[in-house]
Amino acid sequence: MSNNPFGTKLTRYLAQQQVEFRLLMHSRPAVSIEDAATQRGIRPAQMVKAILLRDMGDLYALACVPGDQSVDPKKVRALLECRRMTCVDLSQVETITGYQIGTVTPLLLKQPMPIIFDPSLLDETEVTISSGSNLAGIALQCQDLVKLCEPTFAKICR
Repeated sequence: MSNNPFGTKLTRYLAQQQVEFRLLMHSRPAVSIEDAATQRGIRPAQMVKAILLRDMGDLYALACVPGDQSVDPKKVRALLECRRMTCVDLSQVETITGYQIGTVTPLLLKQPMPIIFDPSLLDETEVTISSGSNLAGIALQCQDLVKLCEPTFAKICR
């Protein structure tokens, strides 16, 4: 993905879908959820943290929780009826999702996979996701994000 947040496939897609969004620029690439939230001027709970998981048979799933929460792979495993579910090796994330580490979003994934949202994401009217660039986030209405990615809802936080 390009580091130019104004021309990412994600910003173009949102414009095509006529979804209102705001770019939240970073002064430098964020090194953590807390750092990204500070640079965006928001609370970590408003961020959608997307964690890529896989089972032993290479079934992938994207688990999304508020930025101040953690994903429980055991809960995702139970939901998807898998024997084991672990985080994907960081070196494989971009190949599988099309996004660099730290910029993974539940939209426009390189390959189809289940997307699971913890219902606590709905506690926020406006959420932020990556723009596809490590220099900006995108703020949009949570309901717009839900409509675009049509996730399964399940309690997947630790």
